[in-house]
Amino acid sequence: MEAIFDQDELGRRINALQDKLLVREIWNNKEEAVRLLKEKKQLEERLDVARKLNDLIGEIEVMLELADEGEEVTEDIEERLKVLEEELNQAEINLILNEENDENNAILTIHPGAGGTESQDWASMLLRMYLRWAERRGFEAKVMDYLPGEEAGLKSATVSIKGRYAYGYLKGESGVHRLVRISPFDASRRRHTSFASVFVYPELDEEIKIEINEKDLKIETFRASGHGGQHVNVTDSAVRITHLPTGIVVQCQNERSQHQNKAFALKVLKARLYERARQEKLKEKEKLEKGKKDISFGSQIRSYVLHPYQMIKDHRTGLEIGDATRVLDGDIDPFIQSYLKLLARKRS
Repeated sequence: MEAIFDQDELGRRINALQDKLLVREIWNNKEEAVRLLKEKKQLEERLDVARKLNDLIGEIEVMLELADEGEEVTEDIEERLKVLEEELNQAEINLILNEENDENNAILTIHPGAGGTESQDWASMLLRMYLRWAERRGFEAKVMDYLPGEEAGLKSATVSIKGRYAYGYLKGESGVHRLVRISPFDASRRRHTSFASVFVYPELDEEIKIEINEKDLKIETFRASGHGGQHVNVTDSAVRITHLPTGIVVQCQNERSQHQNKAFALKVLKARLYERARQEKLKEKEKLEKGKKDISFGSQIRSYVLHPYQMIKDHRTGLEIGDATRVLDGDIDPFIQSYLKLLARKRS
């Protein structure tokens, strides 16, 4: 990592890119100019990180000299070492998030599995977990579509999460999430197992063109009833779109107008069609590389056990955390980072 954050080398690369961008002819090729600007921005951010890490190391070295002279600075050293460790970990994650669309906003959907109220309640717990995670991250999260369950929980939810690297962080959350607990809906207080599926799609840049034929769309409008049933709408402003060739159905009801709901629903449809095409390419690649078995998009990825003990385990990385309350309150970064590091090892 030291070579990656070499300040002199980063400075030379930034200056070289700057020289290229000053050549007038480069702007005749918009795609190449955008690529160079993006690369320059990434290098400048890496240079900022390098300077921050260098400053932290310098502070620690000064404190160690003070300790050698008899000053009581042990707590200060431990504190700065902890900050340095966190910064190094974040720098490593940022280096891993270099795949296509990692920097994009995310569209997250949640659907309960079989099991009625139990699974629907579990789906609502997951929705709360991701909303709290986004809040912790400083991301903007908005529930765009919400279909409540009959007694509790939800039948489906779609969330727009805006923030740099939102998709990169969340892409590993796609899959089946399993909950084991004493059911609050069972008078006999028996233990139940519930399932819910989470899917995450990148919000596509405007430059990425996904062709959709209007003739392939079935567009319906209906009366919206906001998140959880509040703010009941008196007009048919909600929009449901069915893509007839694939059977994909998307809908949005939480924007102010039918036009806005349709625009977001189309955005979700494009993201899902893009992801569908990407997954098909991955399957073809797996057939060619029979020896390499990747994590299945729909497989069970994580178990949340609340009874007879508390333990949350990621089945892909093996990471286990005993503080279930903290995780369900949105502290899922350890799972996210562990999965991203696993991906990096598989790519190397």
